[in-house]
Order: sequence, then C-alpha cells, then structure tokens
Amino acid sequence: MDRTTLEPDSAVAALPMLGEFTGEARVRYTLVLTERELTLQKLGTGRRKSGAVTVLDLQDCIGCRTYGAEEGADSSAGLAVYFYPVRRRWTGLSSTPCRRRVELRFRVAVSPDPRTNLGEAQRWARAIRQGSFRRPGGVCAEVRRPCRFLVLINPQSGKGQAQAMFNNHIQHMLQEADITYTLQITERQNHAREMVREADLSQWDAVVIMSGDGLLFEVVNGLMEREDWEKAIQTPLGVLPGGSGNALAASIHYYTGAQPVSGEDLLVNCGFMLCKGLVSHLDLTSVCMASSQRLFSFLSLAWGFVADVDIESEKYRYVGAARFTMGTLVRLTSLRVYKGKLAYLPAEESQFPPSPAQPVSFTNDSNSSSVHSSIHSHLSRNSNCQNHLLHNSCNSNNAHKPKFNGQPPVTTQGPPDSLLVPLDQPVPAHWTVVKEEDFVLVMAVYQSHLAEDLIAAPASRLEDGIIHLIYVKAGISRQALLRLFLAMEKGAHLSTNCPFVVYVKVRALRLEPYSPKGTITVDGEVVEYGPVQAQIYGRLARIIAG
Repeated sequence: MDRTTLEPDSAVAALPMLGEFTGEARVRYTLVLTERELTLQKLGTGRRKSGAVTVLDLQDCIGCRTYGAEEGADSSAGLAVYFYPVRRRWTGLSSTPCRRRVELRFRVAVSPDPRTNLGEAQRWARAIRQGSFRRPGGVCAEVRRPCRFLVLINPQSGKGQAQAMFNNHIQHMLQEADITYTLQITERQNHAREMVREADLSQWDAVVIMSGDGLLFEVVNGLMEREDWEKAIQTPLGVLPGGSGNALAASIHYYTGAQPVSGEDLLVNCGFMLCKGLVSHLDLTSVCMASSQRLFSFLSLAWGFVADVDIESEKYRYVGAARFTMGTLVRLTSLRVYKGKLAYLPAEESQFPPSPAQPVSFTNDSNSSSVHSSIHSHLSRNSNCQNHLLHNSCNSNNAHKPKFNGQPPVTTQGPPDSLLVPLDQPVPAHWTVVKEEDFVLVMAVYQSHLAEDLIAAPASRLEDGIIHLIYVKAGISRQALLRLFLAMEKGAHLSTNCPFVVYVKVRALRLEPYSPKGTITVDGEVVEYGPVQAQIYGRLARIIAG
C-alpha cells in the first residue's frame, strides 16, 4: 500500500485532472478531478450512450489507497477512494440525513510498465488527498498522514457495547484514512486519568475517547495534573460517542450546522470528523470546592433537579440515552426544592472577551510556540489587570493558597483563577447576587448539549469563552417543568417565556447550597457537596471537530 505523506509544502497537482480508468465489472469510467470535486461518468460501448454523471465533494473524502500489480496479474495498478457523503435514510414517512460510506475502486493501466501505472495511481491519490484536506477559501490544511492515535475505550459505557461499536464502525474508517492507533481498554475508574497523567504524549498525534462524557472528564483532568500541563492540554482530543450521554459529541455535531442524528449515525459522523482531522479550540472551566480540590470541566456544572436525574438514572443505563428521559419522569413525581445562594460575574462585566477564533491545523507539531504564547498572553493580561484578585485566587501556582474548612489546600496545575476569591470571602462587589434562595435546578453549561437529545444552550460554541447559566426558581409546576425539558429536546426552552426560568451568560459563578443534602455534578460526575465556584478559560484545550 502506498503511504504517501501529504506535507504542508507538497506541490499542488495541476488541476483539473482527466483520466480513463476501469472500475468494477470491467466498466470504463472517465474521471475529472478539480479542486473541489471528483466527477465520474460511465463510458458507453458501441451504440450504448455514456451513463449518468456522479459528482462527489472532496470534503466528503477521508482517504485513498494505491496498490501495484499483483504477482502474475496484469500490469495495472489500483486506486481506491473512500467517501462519506450525506445521504437521506428513510424510516417510514420521515428521513434522516446521515453519512454513508461510498468506496470507489479503479484499475489504472496507462502503460505496459507496472511502475508507470503505480506512479499514475499515486499521482491521483496525492491530488485527491490535497483536495480533501483543502479548507474553504482555497487554503490547504496542514494535515500529515499517516498519523497516530491513542484510543481509549470504556467497555462499560452506555449499554456496554462501546468496543463492539468501535470495531464495527470506526476501525475501518481509521484504516481508510491511513491513521494508525494504539487501543487501550480502561479497566477501572480513573484508569484513563492515570494513563494520560504519566504517558509520553509524543508517541501520538491525538488522544481519542470512545465512551460517554465521563472518560473525557478523566482525560482532561489527567492532562491538567501533569507538570507540563500547558503543553499536554494542547494534545488534540477526539470524541466518539459510546455512552448514554454523549453530550460533547452531540455538541460538536450540532456546531457543524447539520441536522440532529443519534446512535450509530452520530458515531459515524464523529468518526468522519475524526478522520478529517481538523482541530478547534475548546473552552475549559476551573471548578473549585471548599476542600480546595480543583477540577477542570469541559461540559457542565449542575445542582438540583438535573444533577439528581443524572445520577439517579444510572440504574437505567441499560436503555442507553433513554435513561435521562426515564430519570426525568421519575424525579418529576417527587419534585424537590433546593435552598442555596447563587452569584455570578456577567459576561459583559468581563474586560477580556475570548480571542477571535483561529482555525488550527492537525499537525504533528501540536504544541507549537504560537499556541503557548497565546496562553501566556492570556494569563499575563489577566494577572496585570486584575492583580488585586490574584493573591486571593482559588488556586495560584505561585501564590500562597488559603485553607478551606481547616483542610490543607490541594496543589493542582493550571492557570490561576484570577476572577475568583476564596470561598470563605464574599464575592466581589461587581458580581450579581441572585435574591432567590429556593431553586429547582441550577446548571452552568459551556457546550450546546447536556445530553445527546437535550440542547441546553443552543447559542453555545466550542470556544466562546462563556458559561451559559440557567436556573429554575421554586414555584414552577411539574407540568411546566416537563414542558421545559420537552422543549429542550429542540433547544426551544429559553423562548418559552416561563417566568421561573432565568438564563444569563457569565464568566464565573459561585454556588453555596444551604440544604444539608444534595448532589452536585461536574461533567456528569458526582463531586463533593458544598460551596463551589467556577471560572471559564476560553480556548485552553484543543479538540478534533468539523
């Protein structure tokens, strides 16, 4: 197999290219390759007219293979091209747009010489790869093949079928895209966290998680616990939905503007994005608790109804994503009110909005100096302009950290939380303090989806630097709350004009529960119950997205 490497300085083939090759069943085709499309037409024979024209968008192509003449066979070479165009799949009277595999195979015989034929096949393969990795506007992405992935799979995720789903749907896609990978099955809780904390990350170009959101939570925090966290967190992360929540995978799909899909269709779409290998930035949120434990979150912080449903629905994991629907219905029968105090820093109060989005290339040099200097600039800017808060931050690597509740602080890596003050001190005067003390739920989300079928923050983006804070005040009826969650399936809950629902964009927040018992979750994982505060960092991590 030809393993041609497409380097950033590769010469762009002269286009358009025209050729006549033999397809399956010895049918002859004319192929025309332009910067954006591969067009093929079946050639007529004798009195038969030429067949219909098929046009394939190179943006839907994930890879090519070439191979020489087999021993004892003719001198022709082989060319295989793999596309995943969006097709409509009909179920009853409705249809769903989803990606479907299209494989094209041709024999190339332009000369009696096998080497000449192989060279011609390789020339076409290089040109197709260049077109498939070209971004809108004609800029060619710096994509190198082959590349190497570390793939982490939680065999217990969702219905316990994550490994089978990887084998059935993703494995051959990676091979078609010329991506090699090391597969690691996690054996226990925090196994992935320990692995990435100690691993030599230079062995791989990306770390890919095939699971629900919980395994990614482990990986993010394992990277942030490293001494070289600033470099490690720049390792591109890939997400393949294999759990029951799959909120980040659904969010990434949502950001592409494509219509909603679920299950295996969502998995194939995410696999396609993984093979394309284009990398975006990802916001992370620092979450600090009273024990001075500090975590990094990519998805959500929740208290009250949402957190209870998330944890209590674990017993319904066998039904997959439907567990959240079942958990919601059960919790509605016994609606609770949670007492506490909520405060936040509105986004418009922040002096430093997130940097403009810059597309990032998927190259082996993922820890470039430009990325580092961007982070240093962000931290320096915050430190210089908010120095009066820095010495009181929840966590600063270079500052004395106060004790919380008599417990010694936990030393963690990561940037200093310059917008936060210690939990035993009042929030800054320019923060907003919510007057209500009785809540049904409080959720802070930084991606669009809270679950595969719940669009909690439809205005969210991967790197907007915003915490989308939604809280529901006590007094809402069960029927109104149910309507709210039904509307959330389409992202319409914020336009229902329900007087008990409040939505605000913030940069930081603090939550102080008064109720003696309750549940707080971070990215769907239970954390210690008690006062908690959080601050978002725009574009701190990187993720493979469409």
